[in-house]
Amino acid sequence: MVKIIEDLKSGALIPFLGMGIFKGVVAKDGTELPYDSDSMILTLNGGRAMSPRLMYEYTRAAMSLEQRKGRGFLVGMVNHIYTKEYDLPMVYEFFKKIQPPFLIDTNLDDSGCKVYEGIEHFMIVGVSRIMGGYDRFIVYEYDVKSNSYSVVDKNLLNATKPILFKPLGSTIPDKNFIISDADFVDWLTEAMGGFAMPAFLKAYKENKSYLFLGVDFNRDTYRMVANELTFGLKGGILVEPKSQLSRKESSFIKKHNLDFINQEVQDFIEALSCKAN
Repeated sequence: MVKIIEDLKSGALIPFLGMGIFKGVVAKDGTELPYDSDSMILTLNGGRAMSPRLMYEYTRAAMSLEQRKGRGFLVGMVNHIYTKEYDLPMVYEFFKKIQPPFLIDTNLDDSGCKVYEGIEHFMIVGVSRIMGGYDRFIVYEYDVKSNSYSVVDKNLLNATKPILFKPLGSTIPDKNFIISDADFVDWLTEAMGGFAMPAFLKAYKENKSYLFLGVDFNRDTYRMVANELTFGLKGGILVEPKSQLSRKESSFIKKHNLDFINQEVQDFIEALSCKAN
């Protein structure tokens, strides 16, 4: 555990956060935040299940809602989910204490921003289905005095400040969400061409290891996203409370030389926190 903490602080081990870290998180209005594909679908669709074909993965369900009700409805629903008032989840609280130099957060809310609250940092937010270029990201710089983000040239990105990478979008500073099938198809297509992250990050992340928390690699979409973002990785750790892994998960773990820890993410973080104190 001590080695994990040291590697997180030095940047040798990069946190990679997924939806599963919201398991058990309840907003002030009493609603539970989505923590997996099924709960995301139910939340987007007003608590109602959809057809088996759409329930397979939330990206399909989101695409169906977008087609029937419009892009504005889908963006509004996602923003509504993640702008409710809720306590900062335990995983983010832990990383707020150690403030790693690089954090990949695939969640859509602003909890990742709170990890670096009070210090200057860069934030890279993923975008999709845009015109005028191939890049599927926007680089922001956070100013402590104004407590705000401003767009900066991608070539200004460097390691003198912590870097928060939100490849699937964020509620702030603008509502950019990669949520539906069409979003992911566009983003992944350009990602495969090398346009999902700034050139600096491509070099910076070489030979790094990753700590995957709350990421469900049984889902095709997240395996593809993780594969693109961690290309060239040097192994890592997957924490997931599963007594039995699927064939797809096992294959991903073996291919990427990951150590699997069968444990609830919150229990794992509690154990890390004890060693960090």
